Amino acid sequence: MPSDLAPLGWLFPRRRRVPPRIPDTFAYTIRPAVAADLPHVRAIYDHYVTNTVITFDEKPSTLRFWRDKFAALSRAKLPFLVAVSPSGQVLGYALVQPWASKSAYRYTVENSIYLGPSAGGKGLGTALLQALIDASIEAGLREIVAVVSDSGAEGSLALHRKFGFIEVGRMGGVGYKFGRSLGTVYLQKSLPRRSR
Repeated sequence: MPSDLAPLGWLFPRRRRVPPRIPDTFAYTIRPAVAADLPHVRAIYDHYVTNTVITFDEKPSTLRFWRDKFAALSRAKLPFLVAVSPSGQVLGYALVQPWASKSAYRYTVENSIYLGPSAGGKGLGTALLQALIDASIEAGLREIVAVVSDSGAEGSLALHRKFGFIEVGRMGGVGYKFGRSLGTVYLQKSLPRRSR
C-alpha cells in the first residue's frame, strides 16, 4: 500500500485467512452385541426409563433382565446389535424380539432402538435401523412391528416411516406415566424374502 494511503489502512483491514473448518467426525461400528455390552445397553435404556415417556417402563432395569433377554434372543437367533465408538463405547443398540408367544407368530418381531443421550441427531438411528432390517431379513423374518409412544417420540416415528414402516393402528390412553395418560402408535414393515 502506498505510504500516502497508510492513514486509511483502517478502512482496508488485512484480510484474515480463516483456516478450513475441520468437520466433526462421528465414527462408529455396528456389530452383534456381546455380554460385555449389556451394562452399557442397560444404562442407555434406563436413561429413557427415568427421563422420558418413550418407554412405558417406570422402574430402571436390572442387569439380570438384560442377561436373560440377551440369552433368549441368542437362543432364538434374533438380531441384537450395538453401535460402538472407536474407543469401544456403546453409543446405541437395536434389537428385535418375538411379537407374541404363539408359534404362528414366529416370523413376526417387534423392534427396539435406543441411542445414548449424546448420540442423537448424527445419523446413528438410521444406520442402526438399516442394519437391523438387513439382519432381520438374513434371519428369515417376515414382518417387523414398531410400537411407539404417541407422545415425545416424533423422531422415532419419522425414522420408521423413512424406512417404509406403515402406521397400522393407534391405541389411546393405554399407558400412564409421570402423571399422564399415554397412547401407542403401531407401525409395520413387511420384509422381502431372503434369497437362497
